[in-house]
Amino acid sequence: MTNQESTSPIHCYLDGFRHYVDFRGRTGRRGYWYFFLFNFLVTLVLGAVSGALVGAYVLAAFLPGLAVFVRRLHDADRSAWWILIGLIPLLGSIVLLVFLVTEGTRGENDHGPDPRLATDS
Repeated sequence: MTNQESTSPIHCYLDGFRHYVDFRGRTGRRGYWYFFLFNFLVTLVLGAVSGALVGAYVLAAFLPGLAVFVRRLHDADRSAWWILIGLIPLLGSIVLLVFLVTEGTRGENDHGPDPRLATDS
């Protein structure tokens, strides 16, 4: 796992695609939100060019986005099953947003080492 807390924003974004099927481990707040921001910006730019490009990008980014989301929940020491709370209208989205913005567990938890302390392997 890479040290996402001390890397560049573009590295956080690309790291999400490099580990697109890795649902284990943890992603810190910085890594998650930079991935989210770049996804949003790429979608806006592609939307200005073509709707078909947006559709293709959204399909390509779905699995990496889900993996980063799950690893972010793991950083907060939550199971990936918490995603299902998002099915509850409004309340579920608020709960998930709170999980995403709160600081992750300091030190190692059940899902792996702290991404702020992990080194490149």
